[in-house]
Formats: sequence, C-alpha cells, structure tokens
Amino acid sequence: MAKRASKNEDSPVPNLSSAVETNVPRKQSPPAEERYAQELEFLRAWDSARRPDGWTLSPQAVVAFVCGSRNEPLRLAKGQGGTNLPESLVISEKFVGDRSLIERCVVTLAGERGLMLVGEPGTAKSMLSELLAAGISGTSSLTIQGTAGSTEEHLRYSWNYAVLLAQGPGEAALVPSPMMTGMRLGQIVRVEEVTRCLPEVQDALISQMSERRLMIPELQGEIGSVFARPGFNIIATANLRDKGVSEMSAALKRRFNFEVIAPIAEHHREVDLVRRQATALLQASNVQTPVDDGLLDILVTAFRDLREGRTAEGWLVEKPGSVMSTAEAVAIAASIGRQAAYFPSQKDPLSLLPGLLLGTVLKDDAQDRARLLAYWDSVVKRRAEGSRNWQRLLELRRELMQ
Repeated sequence: MAKRASKNEDSPVPNLSSAVETNVPRKQSPPAEERYAQELEFLRAWDSARRPDGWTLSPQAVVAFVCGSRNEPLRLAKGQGGTNLPESLVISEKFVGDRSLIERCVVTLAGERGLMLVGEPGTAKSMLSELLAAGISGTSSLTIQGTAGSTEEHLRYSWNYAVLLAQGPGEAALVPSPMMTGMRLGQIVRVEEVTRCLPEVQDALISQMSERRLMIPELQGEIGSVFARPGFNIIATANLRDKGVSEMSAALKRRFNFEVIAPIAEHHREVDLVRRQATALLQASNVQTPVDDGLLDILVTAFRDLREGRTAEGWLVEKPGSVMSTAEAVAIAASIGRQAAYFPSQKDPLSLLPGLLLGTVLKDDAQDRARLLAYWDSVVKRRAEGSRNWQRLLELRRELMQ
C-alpha cells in the first residue's frame, strides 16, 4: 500500500505552472477525434482495405481503432504517410470488451439498420458510440442528448424566428438538427439515452430510419426534402434499467440491431482500465501522483463483489440498489489521487476508500448503508485474516457510520 508522501522535493505536488501556458484554450473532455487525432490520421494512411461509401476508414481499420492493434505496431509502406506521421504506431485499446461485438457493431453501421447499444449505466456505451462515430465519420459531434424535455425539433429541425418573420420560410431561417446535418453530410449521428425521450419524440426516428430522408413541409421543391447521403446512420444508447424510461415502440425497435454492452468480465482487465483512465484524468488536472496498485486492486474487487452479488471465493453478497459501474470506480481512483496530491500529509490513500465507496452506494436506498456494512462484516472481515491491506480496511469500518 502506498505510503504517505513526505514533505520534500520529491513529493507528488501537482505542476500548476503548466496550467498557465499559451492562449490556446484547453478542453476538459475533448472529443475522441481530437484525443486520438494522430491514430486516426495514421490509420487513414495505413488503411488500404475497401471503405464503404462515406466512411473515412474501412471496417477493419475502425475495429482496430476501437480495440487496438493488440500491442503490435502497424507499419506504413515507404511513401505511404506524410512527413508528420511515424513509420509505425501501436494503436491503443480504447474499449475493453469482446472484439467480435465491435465487429458486429461496425457491420451493422455499414448497412441500413441503426445500432442500439443497451446495458447497465456506466458500461461505456456512450464512449463506444463516440469512438465508432469518430472512426467511421471522423467526427463524433453530431449528438442528440435524449431527455424528458426533448422535442421533435431536436430530431428534425427548428427555425430562427427573427429571420422567419423577416424573410419567411427558407434556407436562411432553417436551423438544422444534428440529424439533418448527418443526413446532408453522410455521417454518423449519435442519440444518447433515447429511452429518456417521450414515445412521440422517439417515433420521429421511424420515418427517418425507414425512408432515409427528412421532410420540411414549409419548404417547396427539392429543398423541402433532405435525403441521406451514403455514410449516414444512427447509433442510439439506452439504459434499460433506469427509472423514468419510455418503452420504445415495436416499430422503432425493428429498425435497430441491439447489442448488449456488459460489464468487463476479467478482473485484471478492469483493474488495468481503471488505472489507465484514472491516470489520464489526473494528468489532465496536472496531477502526476500515481494511483497505488494495491489500492486499485481492492477498489475494483469491492466493486465487482457488490456488482455481481458474489465474490471470487463464492461468498454471497447482498447487492446494493446503486449501479457499481467501472466509471464510478475510475472516479473514486481519481479522487484518491487528487487527495494524495493536494493534501499529502492528511490521510493515507486507503483511509479514503470507505467514505468514497459509501458515497457511490448510498444514493437511492437508505438500506444500502446496511448492505455495505454487511459486506464489511462478512467479506472484508474474512479477507482481513490473510491480508494486511484488507485488515486495514476492516479497521476503517467506522468511516461508514459517519
């Protein structure tokens, strides 16, 4: 387990000077096409396979972009790339999951049916849709966020009423939705949390996906119809477990191929993902504190136990009502790293875990505190017999009572 940082020149104090650099604005969460710009440019130069009309990469290259090149460097032929590209590059793994699932997603998007990603909250459905859109269209920006307040205008178009009153209906007064823009340009459109939209709003997708065009009754002639260009398709996501969702109609479901995104199956792969993403979050905050491996193992183990209702040893665990997602584990690991960097003399990192874990669990059901305490009194207590770190965690049970 990590030791407390000493007050010397080697202490992991964040480098705040780098935050005040140039006049170039920084982004907290740049889109995938910016984060992985070099990889996308490299793949476009390397990719010699057939590309579907409107795609910036071939299906094989899109899968390589999302799943990585299995730690094998891809190499450019002489004269194949520009002066700014390396001769070889290892494409990083961005989505931890079954490669065949990604292949099915790509094949779906190359056809006439939309792709629906469903699963528990926090299973990286939105991240996967962003990566697929960036790989196929070169941009993930055409996004519609579904909410209870979404209207048909979000899926169709709206009007600039000042121009409309002054000039009447026309192209100048039209405000296109991301859906209309995706049709015009032949690009992937993402509809996040589609089941949050009311059924009548969802049904606006039916004609768009069937006819591949969007009608504008107020305009006459050719400008009154927007026909989808090759490359256009829709990726939708849905958390079917959440409260307050609106059931999709059978007609809308038939226009999608459904893929279930499951939690990460292997413990070591989830630990590696939490480490990589937490480290990236810390570096984005100019915090260079490494996340302790022993703490990460305990964190991910506890999340998996509570998520699955059973430990690796076969002990039964009462699952809390909250979703114990990998994304929540990443957030906790990053919080511990920031605490260790900004307040190095206050607490050892492990002592922060019970409180942060309780904050994740205790959201909707007051009984979840009792469930977490029961986990401490059974699983943590049994593991404490053979591990100093779990013994220390057992001693911190009092943190759950505050």
